[in-house]
Amino acid sequence: MSTTDEVVEQILSRYDTITVVGASANPAKAANDVPAYMQQHGWRIIPVNPHADEIVGEKVYRTLADVPEQVGLVDVFRPSQDAPEVARQAVAAGATALWLQLGIASAEARAIAEDAGLLYVEDRCLIIEQRRTGLVPATS
Repeated sequence: MSTTDEVVEQILSRYDTITVVGASANPAKAANDVPAYMQQHGWRIIPVNPHADEIVGEKVYRTLADVPEQVGLVDVFRPSQDAPEVARQAVAAGATALWLQLGIASAEARAIAEDAGLLYVEDRCLIIEQRRTGLVPATS
């Protein structure tokens, strides 16, 4: 069993694209600031939000199922009670990692993700972890 820090490092070094469920068009929200920061540090962002057309300069998809390419890392900015459904959608979309942002945790989402073999992190901020580790995205 890997420690959370080890999983964080695996995710940050393995993935170059982050699909962000609950991304926000509002620059005052962490759900906009975090994807923008990660984008500025080399990650490609695929925003998912049913109420926006463009976030951080990228086309927005309404649902995870609408993303027209293989989904790898799914980053979640939704309340904890929504996390199990997002986990199910991530598994259905073929995701290989699920990350719940700082303040978001769900035993049910963890079980869904881990049962499907996904790397899983909860209650951690991508910005904080990227700064802590100094890792940059994998290059294709």
